[in-house]
Order: sequence, then C-alpha cells, then structure tokens
Amino acid sequence: MAQVSPLRRRMIEDMTVRNLSPATQGSYLNAVSKFSRYFGRSPDHLGLGDVHAFQVHLVATGISWPALNQIVCALRFFYGVTLGHSTIPERIAYAREPRKLPVVLKVPTRW
Repeated sequence: MAQVSPLRRRMIEDMTVRNLSPATQGSYLNAVSKFSRYFGRSPDHLGLGDVHAFQVHLVATGISWPALNQIVCALRFFYGVTLGHSTIPERIAYAREPRKLPVVLKVPTRW
C-alpha cells in the first residue's frame, strides 16, 4: 500500500469533516494531483500565477466547461481550506461558457 503524504491526508480530513461525498473527494484529489503533476512540484509550493497557467493549459486542451469548473472548485478548496489562504481562493476565477447566438429563421416573404 502506498504511503499518503501529510498534505494529501490533511486534505482528505478537511473534506471528510465537511461531509463531502466520496465521489467529490476523489474528484478533488484527482484535480489537485493533476495540477501538481503538470508543474512537477508539490501543490503547496505553487501560487496563483501557476493556477492561472494551469487553467489556460486546460482550456487549450479543449476541456469541457463543467470539468474546468470542477477543477477550479477543487483548487479553491485546497488553497482556502487545506492551506488556509484567505485571498487566493477568491481570485481563482470560474469559467463561463461562451454564449451562443440563437438561430434566426428566415421570415417567408409571402404568407
């Protein structure tokens, strides 16, 4: 069995105390792990600029808007709750899906 890092254990404890579902916990852990692997460093050594660069990378890969927002939620939780930073989470922006113009039907010239 692999040993769990103290930071990961603390995040799991924070999510358990807040009664997050097992699926949400798995999703959040996966998101923070993906973030950490992208930069090759521990996530507690990464800052707001790194979060922004990661978001740009994810958008460039064509990730769906709901999936991107789930990763944003995970990072906001990690920085706000697990690390206790008060200013970083509020500066991590959620993604807004671009609005599409409605299809305009051609009006017949004769009724």
